[in-house]
Amino acid sequence: MDPSCHSGILNRTVVNCKKETIKIAPSVTVSAVTDITATSASSGGQVTADGGATVTARGVCWSTTQNPITSNSKTTDGSGTGNFSSALTGLSQGTTYYFKAYAINSVGTGYSDQSTFTTLALAPVLTTSDLTAVTSTSAAGGGNITNDGGASITARGLCWSTSQNPTVSDNKTTDGTGTGSFTSAITGLTAGTTYYVRAYAINSVGTSYGNQVSATTTTGLSTLNTTAISNLTANGATSGGNITSNGGAAVTARGVCWNTSSGPIISNNITTDGSGSGIFTSSISGLLPGTTYYVRAYATNSIGTAYGNELTLTTSAILPVITTAVISGVTSTTVTSGGNITTDGGAAVTARGVCWNTSSGPTISNSKTTDGTGSGSFTSSGTGLLPGTIYYVRAYATNSIGTAYGNELTVTTPAILPVISTTVISAVNSASATSGGNITSDGGAAVTARGVCWNTLSGPTASNTNTSDGTGTGSFSSSITGLLPGTTYYVRAYATNSVGTAYGNELTMITPAILPVITTTAISAVTSTTSSSGGNITSDGGAAVIAKGVCWDTSSSPTISNNVTTDGTGVGSFISAITGLTASTNYFVRSYATNSVGTAYGNELTFITLPNLSIEWTALNQGDWISIAHYSGGVIVGEYLAQNFTVLNGSGNIPITVEDVTDNITKTSFFSVEQGKQYKITVTANFSNSGTGTCPFTLVCSSLNCSTTTSIYVTSIPTSYGGHYCPGSLVISDISIAAIN
Repeated sequence: MDPSCHSGILNRTVVNCKKETIKIAPSVTVSAVTDITATSASSGGQVTADGGATVTARGVCWSTTQNPITSNSKTTDGSGTGNFSSALTGLSQGTTYYFKAYAINSVGTGYSDQSTFTTLALAPVLTTSDLTAVTSTSAAGGGNITNDGGASITARGLCWSTSQNPTVSDNKTTDGTGTGSFTSAITGLTAGTTYYVRAYAINSVGTSYGNQVSATTTTGLSTLNTTAISNLTANGATSGGNITSNGGAAVTARGVCWNTSSGPIISNNITTDGSGSGIFTSSISGLLPGTTYYVRAYATNSIGTAYGNELTLTTSAILPVITTAVISGVTSTTVTSGGNITTDGGAAVTARGVCWNTSSGPTISNSKTTDGTGSGSFTSSGTGLLPGTIYYVRAYATNSIGTAYGNELTVTTPAILPVISTTVISAVNSASATSGGNITSDGGAAVTARGVCWNTLSGPTASNTNTSDGTGTGSFSSSITGLLPGTTYYVRAYATNSVGTAYGNELTMITPAILPVITTTAISAVTSTTSSSGGNITSDGGAAVIAKGVCWDTSSSPTISNNVTTDGTGVGSFISAITGLTASTNYFVRSYATNSVGTAYGNELTFITLPNLSIEWTALNQGDWISIAHYSGGVIVGEYLAQNFTVLNGSGNIPITVEDVTDNITKTSFFSVEQGKQYKITVTANFSNSGTGTCPFTLVCSSLNCSTTTSIYVTSIPTSYGGHYCPGSLVISDISIAAIN
């Protein structure tokens, strides 16, 4: 906008202001395409608006790709707005084009929507090549397709006839598709004949032909057909031929030739079946079974040898020929053998291997290996055999005819250990259980012993504890006895044959624990308030002893809910100190042992505590013997005053014990005493007469309240028969006491 087009308040100048027009690219539409040919078409458009600026150019632009612009092909069809027509030229036949109308002003170029059309296709354009390599029956030629007419070439080749301008309805070759050069092989011609040849090409429009060329076939070789093959066997067949033209020279030899490759000639296998033209019969022999042969009749004249059409025959196959390889690598379950297929019988060997059985004449319906295909040598590994077994073995080979077998061989596998599993353990108690085994294979040798073995260590063998449960294979049951409670055992079934002993899988079991086994130790050292006992735990019952001791009560069958000692844990002997007793009381005592199962008790003992007495000993001097009764047979029988004592207070039973210190021989007697009295102890003993010296013994107060002396040692014996005698043995026969006041 002009800057002067503002309010004129200051200078009060009146300005005439006009709004500026905005310019844009033109608007244009495109006309439908018409008059489509192979190379041109008509279209046009209409410039509906110039966009505010003069349209200086307009027309149609096109391309073989979408969204063409003016830099592609285009027409220029005047200027300004309104309708215009466009001639699209220089197009390619059979081609799809995309086109738009356009209009140009000073702002830019406007385009219509895109439309499309396809030019018409034409017949192809091609030439025919000159013929070369002309023989009596064939020639070489070809052509060159320079333009496909805008439609794909779907067939091309040469056509020929003995008349001019041959077409595809005459003889022809078919040599691919597409444009460009191609070659053709013309066959089946007649010698000495003129042929007219044209190349042809076909597209969707139609068939075009190239220029015509011609050639005359040469003369010389015979013309003949091969007779159909008959009487086919594994080794022979019948054929022949029909010589329809001798080629202008006498046929001097004729027959059939054959080979395992296509195109047999007379340098291969042949028959010789006379001379001259006409029909002849040939007997073909010496063929291999199951083999494909290519056969042609032949005829030879002075020009050379001509061949008839090629036929094929396949001789009937027979069974393969095979031998069995020597057996080696024999184990209890495997052998190595194999075979050698010297001929496949004329049919491919589709399976080969060895077969075996425990009976003569094994076949592939028995056990077998599969060792590839084809002829020749092969090796087979026979597996899954049973030990100690005689097997019959043959190689085999299978073709389409059937299965052939080699010579039969025999082999005996060595025996092995039996195969055995251990039966699940059942009926487990503290001392026994039930198991067994299942012998699924005797290893090829009779099972002479079987059972189960067990131990507290893993890997039990038959040299451990075992059962013996018969012979032979199959399942058996075993009774396991003599077990200890609360113990882990390892169990295996076993089976023995001539090879050795095999073991089943190892199982474990734990026998349930029971109460311990315990006896009560004899009661000793009885006083008015204490005594000594204990126990001996010979078995913990299979569970650790967690408490042991003795229990006592004034009633029979004491338990741990009564008075108890606690004397550690574990098995074996122990000593218990019983305290807190009441004087002159009868007590019942049992040892006890506790494990996780419960508490077991030993045998019950009883004792009476001593009265609450106090005594005083009178000193005994060395040599205080009362008398010697006699000496007889080397033994002194004597009586001596051992000791005197006085009861200071209390009354009741008192135990007096005499102990031979040297030989640890004791004797105890109980006596009733009264308070205030003095008593004399008399001991009667026998002594052996052996040597001299001191002979100690001890008087024991037996836990009484002895106020003066508790033990006295007498260190000599009286002189008798001229000397002192120290006994090597002391046998105490009696102890007595008597009141002396």
